[in-house]
Amino acid sequence: MIKKSYAKVNIFLKISGKRDNYHEIVSRFVRVPSLYDVISFDEGRFEDFTLVGNFGCETKKNTIYKAYEKLKDISPKVEEYFKKFCVIVNKNIPEFAGLGGGSSNAATFMLMVNEVCSLNLSKDELANIGVQIGADVPFFIYEYDSANVTGIGEIVEKFDEEILDFEIITPKIECNTGKIFTRFRDKFYKEIDNQLKYKLLNLKSKEILSIYNIKDANDLYEPASDIYEELKEFAKSGYFFSGSGSSFFKVKYE
Repeated sequence: MIKKSYAKVNIFLKISGKRDNYHEIVSRFVRVPSLYDVISFDEGRFEDFTLVGNFGCETKKNTIYKAYEKLKDISPKVEEYFKKFCVIVNKNIPEFAGLGGGSSNAATFMLMVNEVCSLNLSKDELANIGVQIGADVPFFIYEYDSANVTGIGEIVEKFDEEILDFEIITPKIECNTGKIFTRFRDKFYKEIDNQLKYKLLNLKSKEILSIYNIKDANDLYEPASDIYEELKEFAKSGYFFSGSGSSFFKVKYE
């Protein structure tokens, strides 16, 4: 079985409040059709769950492994299946880049396992499991081209608009999301008001990118560039900032 695992960009990302140790967000997630990893299940004989790919972390910290652990608790068929198959990931999405690669991999893996092991879980059920792995996982479970994402990432509402593609640059800067949110709280904290929230949620992505600048579109750009000053070099020529970075993007026109 083979499936594409797409990247995403955040057209805008605003903070709306706090919930326990999490920040609540208001954001537009858009799938990047031209940037994806490829996940396949290859047959063999394996004593343990086997994950093959060029990852920046050990297997047990990988989002796919975490998804496997969740799903094997739901059905013994999952553990049995992965004694006969390994998971191979051909990586193209940069890691630690604000493009959702790890979350996308986990979601795509869950969708594949749900099918091959006949778990018969709905997308809502998968999303409820996925948010325990990562806040961005539910968006990828639903497989929307564009969606408004709120809460801590668990509320995903399809947004109908033209499919966009993006030019992306990813500086070799490993942005630490935890440090960026801490800097945001300490130095840049603000919450979006309801009027702006509903305006952004209803505007098309192209309109948002034509109206707002990089700082106004993403609340995490200022704290990120405050920590990693070299990011400021890339905030030119109409680029926007995705997630907590380090990737920048702009719409690709034919």
